[in-house]
Amino acid sequence: MQRSLSDPQLLAAAEAAADFRILPDATVLKIGGQSVIDRGRSAVYPLVDEIAAARKTHKMLIGTGAGTRARHLYSIAAGLNLPAGVLSQLGASVADQNAVMLGQLLAKHGIPVVGGAGLSAVPLSLAEVNAVIFSGMPPYKLWMRPAAEGVIPPYRTDAGCFLMAESFGCKQMIYVKDENGLYTANPKTAKNPTFIAKISVDEMKAKGLHDSILEFPVLDLLKAARHVRQVQVINGLVPGNLTRALAGEHVGTIITAS
Repeated sequence: MQRSLSDPQLLAAAEAAADFRILPDATVLKIGGQSVIDRGRSAVYPLVDEIAAARKTHKMLIGTGAGTRARHLYSIAAGLNLPAGVLSQLGASVADQNAVMLGQLLAKHGIPVVGGAGLSAVPLSLAEVNAVIFSGMPPYKLWMRPAAEGVIPPYRTDAGCFLMAESFGCKQMIYVKDENGLYTANPKTAKNPTFIAKISVDEMKAKGLHDSILEFPVLDLLKAARHVRQVQVINGLVPGNLTRALAGEHVGTIITAS
């Protein structure tokens, strides 16, 4: 108790202690804001039906992205020379809105929206209805660590959902987006890009793909994780993809820590 928290022996002892997995049977889903929710009814309703059916056999923590409205807010706030911490709060407000909307659509199934102190009720909700919804933005707010360049918050909803999965010791992290997975170039703009079914963090960085489908910090978080050692990116606009991924099938792209 007298040592510095950076003492080598103390760090070694702490490293040797195993982390307790709080929710080892649960899966964290990240529902993209721009890629899914912003598309409206045609994209969201089928996914809501799939989530409602899947909760009968799977425990899910469902995080929401921010999307187009957050990008608009970031643009205005950056133009006003506001710092990353303020932009973080603005982005969180949009992710919160998406969580509320998704929560209303799933309310008839008893699936609640949780946040802040309400996260303590997650185990009860999972035991009762097998699912909860949360806003994917990590709660750094004014304490957001600034990016190396610019003021866009580097830890956004991709990172927030991953941190939830890792902190709770969940078994699986699935990103639900609007592409089949990772490609060698942006499939929305490039001609004939090559699909990548499985890749490691180091391989992504070596190929210059480190900021192509997930927020850049997620790769470093994945590399340092103790429990969630891979993530899966799927196309949520294809019916059945989410159900297959929850069942453990290799749908989309799998990114591994090593």
